Amino acid sequence: MELIALRTFQAVVEEGGILAASRKLNTVQSNVTSRIRRLEEELGAELFFRKGRGLELAPSGRVLLDYARRMLLLERETSAAVKQAGEAAGELRIGAMETFAALHLPNALKAVRAEHPRVELRVFTDTSARLIERVLVHKLDCAFVAGPVVHPGLDFDELVVEELVQVHARGANPVLQPLILFREGCAYRSRALAWQRAIGHAMADAMEFGTLEGILGCVAVGLGWTLMPRRVVEQSPHAAELVVEAVPAEIGRVPTGMVRAKNGPALAAVTTLGMAVAAAATRNS
Repeated sequence: MELIALRTFQAVVEEGGILAASRKLNTVQSNVTSRIRRLEEELGAELFFRKGRGLELAPSGRVLLDYARRMLLLERETSAAVKQAGEAAGELRIGAMETFAALHLPNALKAVRAEHPRVELRVFTDTSARLIERVLVHKLDCAFVAGPVVHPGLDFDELVVEELVQVHARGANPVLQPLILFREGCAYRSRALAWQRAIGHAMADAMEFGTLEGILGCVAVGLGWTLMPRRVVEQSPHAAELVVEAVPAEIGRVPTGMVRAKNGPALAAVTTLGMAVAAAATRNS
């Protein structure tokens, strides 16, 4: 049983079909189809039910998926362990909330580059929920998310406590404005909605944006209000047009840290990254 066949099988499941899997694997559909067919022949079991143009996992496929994920994880752990034995090299996939990436990552990444010059760094930004999902399926080596995170398959190391503040434009009354926030899955979103309800805002609707600057830019021109880490607001080019107000600790204090797969490979570059973030947070506290 070849690892490339298992990787192809997993891609078909996770991407939802042959075409999407072929795009992810950068190959043609016929290669994906033939690998799945050979895998079925080798195992003597049907892995998918064909329903029109779609695919649905058969019982045998569900069993294989669990083993395939474990085998592919073991392959990655093996590769990482071998690299750790010699000069560190390879790729480190890092996830972060956009606000965390803006505040904490630049200097930390600089420290990793200095300590591990042969490690290729790849950074992905997304909501905390999406980042945690990607760590769980081993698409990321680590991620910086809002916590606390309690999950049997994950380790969470708190590194910094962010202070969320209410932000609105000068001269604007946030009680009469809509909330502006990140899309579903953002840890700050639920806190903002809870604060909106707690203080009885007249407008219960909300606008969603995908970027930090998009949110603060719209707030600065008076389109709405938001909750955002204080230091993000202070460093924004829109800071002069914004009013910052404290909120209660149960809303405003957000433990933030690194999440990674439990019992995953002990990557030296990940340790360096976490220590650099923690050291910077201590200097700035």
